Amino acid sequence: MFLFGDLNTVGGMKREIERLLLGALEGARRRGLLAWETGTAVEVEVPREEKHGDYASNIALVLASRLKERPRRIAEIVRDCLDDPGRILDRVEIAGPGFLNFFIRESYWSERLGVVEEEGDDYGSCDLGRGKKIQVEFVSANPTGPLHIGHARGAVVGDVIARCLAAAGYEVQREYYINDAGNQMANLGRSVYYRYLQAAGRDVSLPENCYQGDYIKDLAAALLKRDGTVHLDRPEEEVIPLFSDYAGGEILAGIKEDLRAFGVVFDRYFSEKELYRDDTVGKLLAELEERGFIYREDGTRWFRTTAFGDEKDRVVVRQNGEPTYFAADIAYHRNKFQRGFDEVIDIWGADHHGYIARMQAGIQALGYPKEALRVVLVQLVNLLRDGRPVAMSTRAGEFVTLREVVDEVGRDAARYNFLMRRSDSHLDFDLEVAKRQSNDNPVYYVQYAHARIASILRTAAQKGFTVPAFRETPRHLLTLPEEIALIKAILHYPEIVEGAARALEPHRLTFFLNDLAAVFHSYYNKHKVVSEDAELTKARLFLVAAVRQVLRNALGILGVSTPDQM
Repeated sequence: MFLFGDLNTVGGMKREIERLLLGALEGARRRGLLAWETGTAVEVEVPREEKHGDYASNIALVLASRLKERPRRIAEIVRDCLDDPGRILDRVEIAGPGFLNFFIRESYWSERLGVVEEEGDDYGSCDLGRGKKIQVEFVSANPTGPLHIGHARGAVVGDVIARCLAAAGYEVQREYYINDAGNQMANLGRSVYYRYLQAAGRDVSLPENCYQGDYIKDLAAALLKRDGTVHLDRPEEEVIPLFSDYAGGEILAGIKEDLRAFGVVFDRYFSEKELYRDDTVGKLLAELEERGFIYREDGTRWFRTTAFGDEKDRVVVRQNGEPTYFAADIAYHRNKFQRGFDEVIDIWGADHHGYIARMQAGIQALGYPKEALRVVLVQLVNLLRDGRPVAMSTRAGEFVTLREVVDEVGRDAARYNFLMRRSDSHLDFDLEVAKRQSNDNPVYYVQYAHARIASILRTAAQKGFTVPAFRETPRHLLTLPEEIALIKAILHYPEIVEGAARALEPHRLTFFLNDLAAVFHSYYNKHKVVSEDAELTKARLFLVAAVRQVLRNALGILGVSTPDQM
């Protein structure tokens, strides 16, 4: 969706149609045919069915109620006012109640292919963000245990959203918020302490509310080896903070290493403890109370989130004087904006859905627009092995870690498969399917397309052919339906990247790649690229080289490799 005057931010075929459509609306307004207001949103989309054109717009239906006119009449006026000096269009049809369906001239598609050669590794990028500063905060798991498969999905979703935004021209910073203050850290220290006592031969039982995983035993054994029995007879309240710091530091180091193995690197790790230095949280709450956003009732301090649309007010300080997580989160988000970010994006688990409204209320109370905070929810992962569920219980400390998944199926398969569905929908992840070298494995299917093209180009070189420059390519020979479909997919790619960045939906790239690979494999199985016809070979070599470039660029955004041989 674009507004008039916002057309120079990105390119692509879709943008050409938007320019033509907006030009027609402006022309109709100047001629007194439509009382169209500059600034009205215009949407152009790719129809689901080819018979409805290459692009379609519902602008006539959008304007109908406002202009008190029949939508088909508006569509006719717009169509008649279209000025197409570049001869982009073959025809424009009006369908149904007033949809405008645009059919691109077939030869125009191939005329635009030169942009892939011109932009190379930058093809698909755009200047949508114009350097706007955005922070993406994701994973942010408590440093009380290793990352598990649920964290893995959030990690790759956040990482690829950041990559999409960077490709769209934003200045992006990745941040991990370390929840290293509060009861969970004390509980971690206590858990390690009791395992330490056991490892030293003391007959004690681990309390039920402690962390149960074997990694706690490993931490305790390492600490006993390092420090010996020096902590055995020290008071528990004195030792637990030391054990908490030790265990938290070791776990966080492991988390960082696991993320690096997964291809995820953060620009900053932000400690929650920073928010309590100099009483940052307390001072902020006092400021908000003075401004009327916080009130007291029965010894509890409440944030008036209902003033900003939340369903009920929220506690920020409990009766015992302890601030809630919400209080710290308000302070943390103010810290983000104070660092100069224009927009912040949080990647949360789906169980935090109810937390969105209160956080948006918090940033509005701080004086920032509601839209400055965007939240992406990530649903649970159902881990399977050959279609059968893999049992997991985090309470018992039995869970599949991120590192185990990466070690078993590989980084590429793990990243790609986690992006095969919308982040807010449940995902089935089958470990055995992810390892297969077959078309059942989506990442293999896509990577194999890249490897096949590399093989084609090697074969061509052996026969004396090289990929021609675009100006030397006889593109008029690319007329097969599969060739036109490949060209269209190639030229749709910038729109896919832009759409993924705008909507924060990285799965759009995997959907696109699956479709592109399917069209290419079908083409490869039916037609020879290198043949006795030298001119046709040159045209097809340019086409498949352009497909390879798009595969490389899109897989690069996903953080997935592009092998030349498989």
